[in-house]
Amino acid sequence: MFNFKGPDRRKEEERISNEKRLPPGQSLTVKFPVLHYGPVPRFNPATWDFRAWGEVEQEQAWTWEEFNKLPRSRVVMDIHCVTRWSKADTLWEGVSVRTLVEQGFIKLKPAAQYVLEHAEYGFTVNLPLKVVLQENFLLATHFNGEPLTPEHGAPLRGVVGAIPGRDELTSPYLWKGAKWLRGLEFMRQDRLGFWEKAGYSNSADIWKEERFA
Repeated sequence: MFNFKGPDRRKEEERISNEKRLPPGQSLTVKFPVLHYGPVPRFNPATWDFRAWGEVEQEQAWTWEEFNKLPRSRVVMDIHCVTRWSKADTLWEGVSVRTLVEQGFIKLKPAAQYVLEHAEYGFTVNLPLKVVLQENFLLATHFNGEPLTPEHGAPLRGVVGAIPGRDELTSPYLWKGAKWLRGLEFMRQDRLGFWEKAGYSNSADIWKEERFA
């Protein structure tokens, strides 16, 4: 949404820091760095689907066309990468898991306490259900008013950030939202994802600077 450069970027970083929106160890960027493991997958809307399974009353699956008819949400968040860059006031649009649950598209069993995000190539990310049901977690299709680009997770990625002024929300680092997302598995017990197995923090709280286990 903004395009600060040089002194303007530093001035904006100072403003965000003074508003207590810049977590420890982070620096503001005007770019959107591309970081991921493995190649960018190809998207075929004719064969793509998104599933919800595990501790649910009934497994659900949506085609790309069906997914785009689900209720949509927009949220402005600051996003924070474990590699120490932050980007402020980013606008995301997509589908809220909280809304899907509240409107009965996904009916959770009482035993559901954790979620495993499943992405292309078998990549996984884990989060507590309570975080996935917050307003700052979104199944995103658009960034700053435009469809996601392939390198940023198109057609669908999980995204989690910090909503300014909402200190009560748990805010993990950005890797806790998987690119190229294909499904959510609702679980009784926690199960580590790809980066968590590699030594990254399981909770990944940005304010506590929980980068590594």
